[in-house]
Amino acid sequence: MAAFDEEAVFGPKLKKPAAHEIGQNLDDLSELELAERIGLLKGEIERLEGAILSRQATRTAAAAAFKA
Repeated sequence: MAAFDEEAVFGPKLKKPAAHEIGQNLDDLSELELAERIGLLKGEIERLEGAILSRQATRTAAAAAFKA
């Protein structure tokens, strides 16, 4: 007898999103999953702050070049 192929009947299992979505329902997340999301968001904040600093440096360099 062939094995029951659950995926063929019900489709592939749903995977949790890899990233947090702003406003996402938090009810189904465990304490560990919430802590992981916080880490993800803190890392993203650092990346965004780095992008801001980079743009500020570019703007400062351009302003200095045009003042000379």
